[in-house]
Amino acid sequence: MTTDLEPVEVVDAELVNDEDSGAEGTVQPYDPVAAAVLKALDKDAEEHLQRVRPRKTRTGYARDWELWGEFHAWLAEKTGTKLPLSAITVGTFVAFVTWLDQDQKAAPNTIERRITGVTSEARRFGYTVPKTATEAARRALKPLKKDKERQARGRGKAAAITPGDLRAMNTAAPERAPQEGDRRRRYVVPELARLRDRALNTLKFAVAGRNEEMSLLDDAHIELVDEGLKVHVPEVKGRPARDVPVTYGENPDTCPVRCWQAWQTAKLAAGATPGGPAFLPVDQWGYLGTNRLSPDGVGRAMSRAAKYAGLTGRRITGHSGRRGLVTTGRKNGRRVEKLRKQGGWSANSPVFWEYVDEGELFEDAATAGIGL
Repeated sequence: MTTDLEPVEVVDAELVNDEDSGAEGTVQPYDPVAAAVLKALDKDAEEHLQRVRPRKTRTGYARDWELWGEFHAWLAEKTGTKLPLSAITVGTFVAFVTWLDQDQKAAPNTIERRITGVTSEARRFGYTVPKTATEAARRALKPLKKDKERQARGRGKAAAITPGDLRAMNTAAPERAPQEGDRRRRYVVPELARLRDRALNTLKFAVAGRNEEMSLLDDAHIELVDEGLKVHVPEVKGRPARDVPVTYGENPDTCPVRCWQAWQTAKLAAGATPGGPAFLPVDQWGYLGTNRLSPDGVGRAMSRAAKYAGLTGRRITGHSGRRGLVTTGRKNGRRVEKLRKQGGWSANSPVFWEYVDEGELFEDAATAGIGL
């Protein structure tokens, strides 16, 4: 048996150097200098995109990430294992949705935005966020968005609080009943956190402070004087800064001056930097944080204190102290102009005048003293 071979044409070729070859698909040698330049450009691009992102979006995403940290602390207490913040999986993201819904009582739209915020911040920090995790979280959220009771969460105006409410909040027992499904028999609020919330909530009421304003306060903004405190409330969102007086209170449990002094002494003893942020985070083990308390954290401090004091019949939020100063002030004869300047409202603010009307509701009432 024979095999015929087809003739082939032999072509002479000239070898060329790599740098002389312009053919597509050639493998270029690794250049560490070029790789470093590309890495630096990528980093600069990420920082630029973060800077040009709207400030409201940046602060909102920062609050979402802070909540992600709080969720992990809660999860550590529940399971006995502390996971890293980079642990973004189907399980942790679905549990996060459940925690926001059941523990934080967040509205579905708020939960959806927090998923987006945590995803964005995690990627900015270089963590991997699997698509399966975000899809699972949104599937878990889908039935919640159809629930009318959940849709109504967060709606309506904040109720005004009174000095009596503040007393109940500031004197509530530090022991907290465990949440449903929690392994812990009880939870005791760390003394440092209790002192922080007492000072924060009473001073917030006294200056009619917004959450953002209280978050931006530094120690240097709060000056102790013979009459009490001189507080420089910083500019926020284009609203001008203001300097307001805070006098000593009649009751030690609600006196903003004494509560501030107690917190100031305690936080410095715990290692806070003198002259730094006025209010700092405190974790559930009583450890003091170094970054200032976020606006969201400021608002939750008042809501949480009201909840543990049993003040659950009204919608008490971070705005309740601001409203409460005006209504309580008018009931006790404080001048309208003084109240307006204390909280930094504009002269034609419809919201401020609504609070004034509420405080004056029973003043010279139509049915008073007419023989009924």
